[in-house]
Amino acid sequence: MASGGGKLAALALLALLGSVASTCEASYGHPNRLLPSRSPPLPGSGPPPAVLAVGHYNQTCYQAERIVRAAVKKAVYANRGIGAGLIRLFFHDCFVRGCDASILLDETDANPLPEKLGRPNYRSLRGFEVIDEAKTALERKFQGVVSCADIIAFAARDATVLLSNGAVQFDMPSGRFDGHVSLASETLPNLPLPFADLATLRTLFESKGLSLDDMVTLSGAHTVGIARCSSFAGRLPRNASDPLAMHSTLAGSLTKKCRSGSSTVDHDLKTPGDLDSQYYTGRKKALVSVGNGL
Repeated sequence: MASGGGKLAALALLALLGSVASTCEASYGHPNRLLPSRSPPLPGSGPPPAVLAVGHYNQTCYQAERIVRAAVKKAVYANRGIGAGLIRLFFHDCFVRGCDASILLDETDANPLPEKLGRPNYRSLRGFEVIDEAKTALERKFQGVVSCADIIAFAARDATVLLSNGAVQFDMPSGRFDGHVSLASETLPNLPLPFADLATLRTLFESKGLSLDDMVTLSGAHTVGIARCSSFAGRLPRNASDPLAMHSTLAGSLTKKCRSGSSTVDHDLKTPGDLDSQYYTGRKKALVSVGNGL
């Protein structure tokens, strides 16, 4: 199993899942539509995309990471839950078509059902406004240079550092391109479901080039943030004969709190705002069944 706060730096592995496609066209429902980011070269028009690298923007936009970090700090200091949302946003982006910011694309007449409207994402993802603020600030200084995909990656890294109170530090490679293909139909087959068993999850993670150890490490992000009661409703009331059954005290408490599937509760009742190892030490108090299985 993954050990120590530093091991949570495996979030950086997600940064290597993809660097594909074209322009950033998300508006997140805000009045100002984001300006396009750099696009990859057309087939035969130039060299293939560069390999991701730490410090990719050092020459073209040396303040890129600092600008993103400022937007993330502002949001997390106001609401630590947004930090958890940014980590989840990165994960959900990367697991569908790679880390290409396709999670940001809004519906259009040509594509009325983008990823953000997929069942695992609709009305559950948070942090879009932070990406919006960072992108707007970057465009003022370096128009069309920093991709939205890299902004999401930087934001997830910065949220990890802040929520761990500085215990987790790692460099985030960059150089991704933004995607223009975003399909709600691709979310369910590619994203881990809360009721999936370990075998299913292991197969899914391996299909993304991630090991069992990576899966356990990344699952530790559930030590922060909230969960909808509908995501673990199948575990209530508690089944005492189930070896992976939820802790009896927790099950009783949640039964009272979860009056409806839309209600939300903290993933970690002990240190809900901190990215720490509590998820692993309190496995019997995990909300979703895979947490106990790990």
